[in-house]
Amino acid sequence: MLPMITRGTALALIALTHFAASADAQIAVSANDNKIALVDGTNTVPPNPAADTVTILDLGVSPPKVLGELQAPSSVVGPPQSVAVAPDESFALVTAAMKVDPADPKKTTPDDKLSVIDLKANPPAVTQTLQAGAGAAGVSINPAGTLALVANRSEGTLSVFTIAGKTLTAAGKLDFGKTSQPSHAVFTPDGKTAIVTRDGDHRVSLLAVDGSKVEDTKKFMVGGYRPYSIIISPKGDVAVFGNQGGGQGDADQINVVDLKTSPPRVVDAITVGQSPEGLSMAPDGSHIAVTIHNGSPRAKTHPAYNDHSLLRIFRLEGTKLTLVATAKCGVWVQGSVWSRDGKTIVVQGTDAKELQIFAFDGKELKQTGAIKVTGSPVGIRTAMQ
Repeated sequence: MLPMITRGTALALIALTHFAASADAQIAVSANDNKIALVDGTNTVPPNPAADTVTILDLGVSPPKVLGELQAPSSVVGPPQSVAVAPDESFALVTAAMKVDPADPKKTTPDDKLSVIDLKANPPAVTQTLQAGAGAAGVSINPAGTLALVANRSEGTLSVFTIAGKTLTAAGKLDFGKTSQPSHAVFTPDGKTAIVTRDGDHRVSLLAVDGSKVEDTKKFMVGGYRPYSIIISPKGDVAVFGNQGGGQGDADQINVVDLKTSPPRVVDAITVGQSPEGLSMAPDGSHIAVTIHNGSPRAKTHPAYNDHSLLRIFRLEGTKLTLVATAKCGVWVQGSVWSRDGKTIVVQGTDAKELQIFAFDGKELKQTGAIKVTGSPVGIRTAMQ
């Protein structure tokens, strides 16, 4: 049996009195949703759900350890890039796409919350709660730490926020149309371009960024069905995005974008399995991790059901992806993050309410442990991913 790292009392989890990260710590932030329960393949709201939580990890040690937890709203709806960590690891942003419907506690309804978490406070604390747009999902901070973008799936918009220190201020919205369902936006390393996935109309939009001014260039790419999670290489030469697909049990794909061309374009695609949920890239840009539902959230009677998700690692050379390793992981997985040295990958096991730890030696994956969290983990990022 794999070792399990336990949390202690619930009070200690939510109100830690001592929060300390060493100078060589690598901060990862996991958002955990307590409004969800997988019942025979159906996402169900449990009775009287506890508050959502956020777990703060140190990936700079082996095995990774929990530094603290606090309460903040989050949601399983949308890609697992619903968390962003500032480049200097001083604060984090967490979005909440859905909340319990006040009119019917058995249902959820779109939310618009964006929480700012001060990671340097002792203990870490929510310092701002802002409104983005309905269905606030993927969130990113630019490399300079001065601008944030939030994709609002239910509203069809992208919220822009300026950042001064650790304080966010709303600076307008871009409207792509309600049927566009923007899922996530990422910045290029130079901060001059942002790329937005739109799983409602199957487009990937290119935005021009000049200071706090963000404009839709009206240029877009089309690759696969329902583009969702997206990542960009540290050099800014390649982007990779996944497709949610049609949800029928067919094998879905991830797409490679050549950012060196003008305008950027999709140059390759590779089939990965049923419903690639999240993408993350090794800090040196050499490998990509893909978390794949693999039919695990379905009812057991469904012909496409499997009792596990998959973690797949692809080597990235230029614009070519090559499968390197595959490992089974928990039911209904969401996001993943890499340690700074590329040897540890943490995967969100949503149904089991745990963060699963994998060792990667460049050729093989091996699960080495798991960390229980107080909620179903649904979004995770580090400052480098």
